[in-house]
Amino acid sequence: MDQAHAFDDAPLPLFTAPATPGRLPSYLKDHRARLRQRFLDGGATAMPDYELLELVLFRAIPRQDVKPLARMLLDMFGDFSSVLSASRERLAGIDGVGGAVIVELKIVEAAAHRLARARVIDRPAISGWDALLAYCRTTMAHRETEQFRILFLDRKNVLIADEEQASGTVDHVPVYPREVVKRALELNASAIILVHNHPSGDPSPSEADIAVTRQIGEAARALSIVLHDHLVIGAAQEFSFRAEGYL
Repeated sequence: MDQAHAFDDAPLPLFTAPATPGRLPSYLKDHRARLRQRFLDGGATAMPDYELLELVLFRAIPRQDVKPLARMLLDMFGDFSSVLSASRERLAGIDGVGGAVIVELKIVEAAAHRLARARVIDRPAISGWDALLAYCRTTMAHRETEQFRILFLDRKNVLIADEEQASGTVDHVPVYPREVVKRALELNASAIILVHNHPSGDPSPSEADIAVTRQIGEAARALSIVLHDHLVIGAAQEFSFRAEGYL
């Protein structure tokens, strides 16, 4: 993308510009006001995905009808979360999506991740398991490539760190057991939880997933570090190695 035009808010080719430059037609102004009021009155649960996405796009495209773009993005990616999680490269290739749109989407995505993280970091992970799963879903369920994260816990099972160990392709991520336990020792962690996602949406573990879990478990046990679980995050559900009897 040309840096000089990365945040150009000029009319985009997908839409028709207003008749009066710089002013929003009254019907669009009223529409935006109604959507904002509905959001204030009922929150996000009172709005379908395309209207919530419109609210996000209002700031990026202040003088055009954004409903067609919102619907197109949802048709392309499936749902609100998937639009936010889409890569910058894929978004930039869509007609009507400029730099300002990408920035707004990524700001909302980052805010969601930070809010979810704040609910689990420095808090007991085991007793707050639902919040932990919600955080993992928010940050990983809609990623287009595999990511392997490690949650490090202290002796009271308080989450002290959450780090990405590796990222990979759509169906593979390299993981090195020695690096996992080395990092746990550096953080003085007493326990760890492994988390990775399956972009295919199916959280069923592969043979490689099972093998690397076993290897990490053995390496951790030798150093008196507890492997609490390995979570595989899919699009709609997750797989727990411990709950399924693999640990």
